[in-house]
Amino acid sequence: MAHVISDECVKCGACKETCPVEAISEGDAKYVVDANLCVDCGACEGACPTGAIKGE
Repeated sequence: MAHVISDECVKCGACKETCPVEAISEGDAKYVVDANLCVDCGACEGACPTGAIKGE
């Protein structure tokens, strides 16, 4: 299942840069994960400095 980004996101962009399938994009208030593209690799979760990304 796709990872999700919580409201703890500070929009630093670290997750987007590490996503190998470009499933992360900048939303209005935070970055968002496209569940249809996410391969659940966890790279974004490890890159997030605030711990805002979790696997579902």
